Amino acid sequence: MSQQTQWHSTEVPAVSNIILHAFDWTYQDIAEQAELIASLGYRSVLVSPAMKSLRLPSGTQWWQRYQPQDYRLIDNPLGDTIDFTRMVSRLAEFNIWVYVDVVFNHMANESDIRADLEFPNQWDREDYARDPKKYESLTLFGDLSQPLFSESDFVEAFGIENWNDKWEVQNGRISGGPHDPGLPTLSDNEHVVAQQKAYLKALKQIGVKGFRIDAAKHMTLEHLNKVWDEEITKDVHIFGEIITDGGATKEEYETFLNPYLQGTTLGAYDFPLFNSLYQSLENKGSFKSLIDPYCYGMALSPLRAITFAITHDIPNNDVFKDLVMSESNEWLAYAYLFCREGGIPLVYSELETSGIKNKQNQPRWKDEWKSARMTQLMSFHNEMYGQEQRLVEASDEHLVFSRGESGLVALNKSDHNIEVNVAVRSDVVWLENTSNHYYAPQQGNLRFFIPANSYMLFSR
Repeated sequence: MSQQTQWHSTEVPAVSNIILHAFDWTYQDIAEQAELIASLGYRSVLVSPAMKSLRLPSGTQWWQRYQPQDYRLIDNPLGDTIDFTRMVSRLAEFNIWVYVDVVFNHMANESDIRADLEFPNQWDREDYARDPKKYESLTLFGDLSQPLFSESDFVEAFGIENWNDKWEVQNGRISGGPHDPGLPTLSDNEHVVAQQKAYLKALKQIGVKGFRIDAAKHMTLEHLNKVWDEEITKDVHIFGEIITDGGATKEEYETFLNPYLQGTTLGAYDFPLFNSLYQSLENKGSFKSLIDPYCYGMALSPLRAITFAITHDIPNNDVFKDLVMSESNEWLAYAYLFCREGGIPLVYSELETSGIKNKQNQPRWKDEWKSARMTQLMSFHNEMYGQEQRLVEASDEHLVFSRGESGLVALNKSDHNIEVNVAVRSDVVWLENTSNHYYAPQQGNLRFFIPANSYMLFSR
């Protein structure tokens, strides 16, 4: 994707986009992989929150990146402002966009060391003063001698108890239970909004082209629209994280996701489509539900959807771990997402954060992003981008659809082979990409068997 390409969530991009979520990768590691990332077919990289965030003497954990201490500089175990800037520049050499995960709902829980709500705390500010040259080189904006936020920039402290109550979710603290004071929730006052916009402008100045809004479900529409105004959204792509358990008519969808879609022009994770996939693959639902899920409110608009088979929250939080699909079903999900029309696919990669292993007893999502199967799916996605999707046939167990005149996709979730006969032109030979075998039509029909628990990708 050219660095000059400009588009918003309601516009069709000129070229395809695939986002690699380099979850908790260091900026240096990402920079070193830039050429490989581009060669595999990715157009963008989503990086973990880039700011000064919580550090604990006991060690570093991924969730500490989601506890901000100061927006005005980047300083965390993944790297600092200098490392980050080098990474953006290196990716730009290969026309790869950088998306940054942004945490604006709350600040770090430091209740174990202090009672006040001044950020950064006095010890961090003393560090700044002791080494002004170092911290000047890391500063994105603002005056580090002054606090970023004070007590008046936070809403009243109380923990969320009813997670279906919109007001409570958007004003209460995210916490681990009654004995956890939780994450201090920011207000949307003029000062808070000004600091958040200054941070985004600084990242855009460095060359950032996209943002993921963490915990967007916990922010009011008023706050979101104050920050993500026309000035900030110009020439960048933005999507929010609003975790829901399904599509239209579901309580979480109607309470949180639908108002966000109606009240902003931003993109979002397609949790309705993920739920449709999960129900179909893991809960023995019908593949017919995937023919046109958007038509029934079971998927987001193709122009606003970030589609996925797994996100970082699913394997790394106990409350969501039951949504991890089997490996074979996850690959079927990826095949469907990459081969359908619409949405921007996101590929999740972690080092070994969750501790979940694959069948080879290796970290499950460490190398999938660069595997031959993933590369093949991305190649097909990029090749078929912009071509119309049409249903060929479907049953509870299989789904076949075409992409324009040059692509054919067949998925089978059953434990037996399924025969398919498709009417095609007699003078065209088709390449099946997963096996690298050619198929010639016989009497105007393309006949093949979809292997059990697998998929086939045909191109002309």
